[in-house]
Amino acid sequence: MAAALMSPTPFFRRFLTQRSKPTISCCSHSFKFKRQYTSVMIVPTGIGAAIGGYAGDALPVARALSTVVDCLITHPNVLNAAMLYWPMPNTLYVEGYALDRFAEGLWALQPVHQNRVGIVLDAGIEEDLRLRHLQVADAARASLGLPIIEYIVTDTPLEVEKWIDPETGKSTGRIRHPDSLIRAVRNLVNRSKVNAIAVVGRFPDDDTDDVDDYRLGMGVDLLAGVEAVISHLVVKEFKIPCAHAPAMSPLTMSLSLSPKSAAEEIGYTFLPCVLAGLSNAPQYLVNSSESTERNFISVSDVDSVILPRDACGGDGTLAFARSEKNKPLMISVEENDTVLNDTADKLGFETLQVSNYWEAIGVVASHKAGINPFSLRRNKIPNIGCASMHLNGHSISRERAIS
Repeated sequence: MAAALMSPTPFFRRFLTQRSKPTISCCSHSFKFKRQYTSVMIVPTGIGAAIGGYAGDALPVARALSTVVDCLITHPNVLNAAMLYWPMPNTLYVEGYALDRFAEGLWALQPVHQNRVGIVLDAGIEEDLRLRHLQVADAARASLGLPIIEYIVTDTPLEVEKWIDPETGKSTGRIRHPDSLIRAVRNLVNRSKVNAIAVVGRFPDDDTDDVDDYRLGMGVDLLAGVEAVISHLVVKEFKIPCAHAPAMSPLTMSLSLSPKSAAEEIGYTFLPCVLAGLSNAPQYLVNSSESTERNFISVSDVDSVILPRDACGGDGTLAFARSEKNKPLMISVEENDTVLNDTADKLGFETLQVSNYWEAIGVVASHKAGINPFSLRRNKIPNIGCASMHLNGHSISRERAIS
């Protein structure tokens, strides 16, 4: 694999001046005040990402990155690991549709202490499987103290359908009765005043052959694409945090199981991580420019964005990359390949390409410190260049003009 960090480009040099932080003197002491450093980590769902395409296997990256930045914004695909999760106080759990609107500057994020979480259960879930999910909810309330208020069952089975898009190779799908889901959420919101929603849809049970590659840590997550469709539908309609957990019959035990997929094999449901994430997910401010709230995060607060090298075509990524004001440093990770081929150069913008997440986190640490990351590499800082000025139509060097 080619060396990832290339020589400095005009793209990166802009950040050395645009992101400088002021030093403020107070009395006889000098205090350095820097605004919080905010990073966004994106691993699109259902695209077979080598890291983040399975059962929460990008969570270690998020954990490491969260110790370097002041605020990390990411989405359920990165943080959800079925029965497993990890609390990170400075990490915001933002659903994908909301993250796109945030990147476009249409929505802002309002951090909270806790949300009132409601659960929507698909009427198609069998009684024993429904009971398993309700026991998980009660366990989260009693053992974790999570603010889970009430549940509701849809008036009609959702009838989840899933497939692989033949053009892109990513997973997708639909629910045949979206109105039933909308009615259930509206009932919970109006009656119980919940402001975050966990949806549990009954997914069709797969033949073992269909999931063998996924269980071995290869291929595409067949569930992920339609899970995003479901949460997008709720967030678009109600503008509150939402995440989805699939309900399925347990698979037969496998003697050949990848550690990347193993989190989905250790319990009866995928619900615990969703409840933990939603319990303190930020609320969405739709008209942030008109808001009187002071404690919110807008797109102008984002300093860097990290994403797979060939998955740069999402709405949020394009919005970040094409921002004309306070454009964040875009970092693409070569090692995290996907089934897509949406590279930054094909889409007409630049990223700082690194080999892996080790390097990405190092670049973020340098950027936060106000240090050119190329100065940490061997022979990556060339002699300083000389700018030219034009006088009466003639180009002259800056040194000559000054003399």
